[in-house]
Amino acid sequence: MKRLCLCLLCLALLLSGCGRDREAERREEYAEELGAQRNLRFTADVRAEYPDKTVSYRLSYAEDDEGCTIGVLEPEEIGGVSVHLGADGAQMRFEEISLDTGPLDRYGLSPLSALPALTRALREGLLESHWTEGELTVWELVADDHLTVQVWLNEALVPQHAELISEGRVNVFLELSDWSADA
Repeated sequence: MKRLCLCLLCLALLLSGCGRDREAERREEYAEELGAQRNLRFTADVRAEYPDKTVSYRLSYAEDDEGCTIGVLEPEEIGGVSVHLGADGAQMRFEEISLDTGPLDRYGLSPLSALPALTRALREGLLESHWTEGELTVWELVADDHLTVQVWLNEALVPQHAELISEGRVNVFLELSDWSADA
């Protein structure tokens, strides 16, 4: 009886280890594919939690070989404002006006920097853990020493929701839609 229990325990440990390796491989393949894709586009409902207030935006994200552009869709009062992040720094645009905003702080998480931080974590982040919630797979990715990203993906590995965690708490919540990328 003890031998049977020991064999079952060993089998369970082996099977659970295989599942982790398979998910890590799946994660690595996803990161490689996303790294090779260009023209990444999506929309995000962003909720940022500051110590004294909560702010919400609906943003568009468009990335190509020139960098990425984050556009404000809502609130309507500032709709049309966009920020372009490229190799030569950042520019804020509104209609025909272009304002140089200088380089972004490497660790400065904000509602606008959350979208590039998400895509960077999806491409380069280390898989810390993973689990499933209903039909969704959740990856916890360590983006850098200051940022962890939890991302919920559907069966096709399209991100649906993400939470950006810094200083021990969730600071930015993202609801993602219209995800598309071209090779």
